[in-house]
Amino acid sequence: MSLEVREVNKVYNRKLILDRINLQIEKGEFFVVLGPSGSGKTTLLRIIAGLEKPDNGKILIDNTDVTNIPAGKRNIGMVFQNYALYPSKRIWDNLFLPLESSGMGKEEATKRIEFISKRLGIDGLLQRFPGELSGGQQQRVALARALVKTPRLFLMDEPLSNLDAPQRVSARKLIKEIQEEYSITSIYVTHDQTEAMALGDRICIIDEGKILQIGTPEEIYDDPADEKVASFIGNPPMSLLDGSIIGEKGNIGVRAEDVILEEGDMKGKVINSEFLGDRYLVHISLGSEELMAFSKVRLREGVEVSFRISKFKQFR
Repeated sequence: MSLEVREVNKVYNRKLILDRINLQIEKGEFFVVLGPSGSGKTTLLRIIAGLEKPDNGKILIDNTDVTNIPAGKRNIGMVFQNYALYPSKRIWDNLFLPLESSGMGKEEATKRIEFISKRLGIDGLLQRFPGELSGGQQQRVALARALVKTPRLFLMDEPLSNLDAPQRVSARKLIKEIQEEYSITSIYVTHDQTEAMALGDRICIIDEGKILQIGTPEEIYDDPADEKVASFIGNPPMSLLDGSIIGEKGNIGVRAEDVILEEGDMKGKVINSEFLGDRYLVHISLGSEELMAFSKVRLREGVEVSFRISKFKQFR
């Protein structure tokens, strides 16, 4: 199914939370909404789900206006940050209840539960309670509960934030596999740009209720729309510098991998070097500004280095 968000506005306590949001999400797309805390991304997801109504604008699913249709009638699967499992009910019941509420018979529901629980590797956990499971297991149960209804739209709100780093990596892989396997149109909200870049077919960057840029991970990384996007995307983000250092007007953004050390006639002093495993991230002082570069060896603080910039993004 396709989804359109058309001219959506939302105000809370006289504060504009969403400002004329327009999105067109294609059938089967994995679409990531990325932004810092308080940017409006969760409010947007709740409006799409039908848990809140916009003050203005429309939500269309397959070209049908669903703005005033209750959440329970939109056939949407949703995974929340806290998983929202019923603590007093066994895992089997957590999966069965949404099917029962939709009017599905027990025999058909049992078949679906058995299928999805086996696919997600939780078939051995069905008689346990949520409190008896690890964070990673609870996350899989939450995914199963959202998918067991075969939703036409899959919404995820920071679903990996409670997992440790190794669990997040494996969970990202699982989510992407499931989404591709079922071809479910999916919207994933996160503040983590690594998750966004790893998962999204396209990414929408939102801040202070406004869309800053929409594009593929590659487009946003290589050609950020403005300095705010440039400073948010990438690990490390772009170094933002006065363009006059290379004879350009305005400001420029430079990726660390585009700084070639020990070449060229530009010079700076090393502030420090961070060990990253296979290389070092070197912070270089250019007087009042700072440039980041990668190096295969540790460079000592205070050492003067020469460099050249092979590629940059110019901001007007």
